[in-house]
Amino acid sequence: MRIPVIDNGGQWTHREWRVLRELGAESEIVSNTTSFEELHADGIVLSGGALSLEGTDTPLGKVAEWIDGASVPILGICVGHQFLGRHFGGRVVRGAPEFGRVEIEIDRPDHPLLAGLPPKFQAWSSHNDHVVDGPAGLDRNRPLLELPHPGDGPPEPGHLGRTVPPRG
Repeated sequence: MRIPVIDNGGQWTHREWRVLRELGAESEIVSNTTSFEELHADGIVLSGGALSLEGTDTPLGKVAEWIDGASVPILGICVGHQFLGRHFGGRVVRGAPEFGRVEIEIDRPDHPLLAGLPPKFQAWSSHNDHVVDGPAGLDRNRPLLELPHPGDGPPEPGHLGRTVPPRG
């Protein structure tokens, strides 16, 4: 399985790439200006980054083209999550800065992305912006944004966004 990590300038991009490789996926870090045809991907991870999408229509390389044209699952982390939310009709706003340890509570243990995680655990958070006001599937009380697949792909697992990056 080939899952590239799209580099949006995040400080954890290399760790996301490393974890995918440790899990047995063929992975590489690629620029967000790479064409989708060059990726040959079975799934895509949109890394985080320092860019603020608050109140803007700032593009994120060719990410919008991939979302509209790809029939593979896309996991957006941090700014990748915010871009997914905005792309599907949500709004990105500046919130209270979160930096440091946060407690994550798993309220959907049956979800494939969350299977096997303990009910509660500590994670490290570093972000300011949040997705609000839509899109369908957004629950402001949970940092997981699940969106349907565009195009002809299967409805599951769809596109997912995480506010808090996974850290191994």
